[in-house]
Amino acid sequence: MPAPLPAALVPLALLPSLVPSTTVIETTFDRASGFVPPTAVSYAPDLVPYGSKVRVSVTRRAGQTSVEVRMSGVAAGHEFPAHVHTGRCGTDAATSGPHYQNVADPVQPSIDPAYANDRNEMRLTVRTDKEGRGTASAAVDWSFREGGARSIVLHAGRPAGAHGTADRVACVNVKF
Repeated sequence: MPAPLPAALVPLALLPSLVPSTTVIETTFDRASGFVPPTAVSYAPDLVPYGSKVRVSVTRRAGQTSVEVRMSGVAAGHEFPAHVHTGRCGTDAATSGPHYQNVADPVQPSIDPAYANDRNEMRLTVRTDKEGRGTASAAVDWSFREGGARSIVLHAGRPAGAHGTADRVACVNVKF
């Protein structure tokens, strides 16, 4: 029978739950293909050109989650609202599903402010500079449910040219 751990070592066994876990995705936006979808898809190459870059970092620690999105080579002087979505990116922008909600609204699409708000959804706005580079980050006091969140979707935002403000212009598959 193995000897029990000394009492001084027991706190070390709890250490992994206190150490942050980070997932990083670095890739380029590409066309949505039907055979093997890329990690990052552009649905509007005028705003998010093929070959533009994206980096997504997701950090989890003790019931909290933070997300950072960095982009370069995209439309200059633009605001891209971004949200975590329940589905994966696909050839059709709608396959990414609705916004992920910590407490899911039973009515979808969710417009009820009791569910569709900054405390219950991961919301970011990437604002780009004159070179088309931008960064945004957000944090929430909860963790994503296993398999419940699968992508970050960038919406058209402002200025809205040929795209409406709710149009999905790009998507990045992320393992949350």
